[in-house]
Amino acid sequence: MKPVFLANENFPRQSVILLKKAGYEVVSVAEQSPGIADNEVLGLACSNNMVILTFDRDYGELLFKYRQSRPEGVVYFRTGLESPERAAHILLGYLRNQLVIDGFFTVIDVHGVRQRPM
Repeated sequence: MKPVFLANENFPRQSVILLKKAGYEVVSVAEQSPGIADNEVLGLACSNNMVILTFDRDYGELLFKYRQSRPEGVVYFRTGLESPERAAHILLGYLRNQLVIDGFFTVIDVHGVRQRPM
């Protein structure tokens, strides 16, 4: 089953569009609830069984240091954005190669992927 994504406010709109075109359900915080706090994003993701897509490192701290409620997963991008579509292209490539993101805090950077169970 495909994950349902919650794109944090900092996640590029063009990447949201590409993920939707690839057949994924994506809810955009920027479109649905602009300006909500990170803990509200977590709550939304938890109550709707979503995986958060973000460029915000604060989610790791919220989950592991402050033990906030855990969503289905988090994908934290630590990559530069050569284009607004880049995040979607990277994620789709990993998903095509069967990367499991449910239940993990996933970090994608220039070196590849690191995951920590949640």
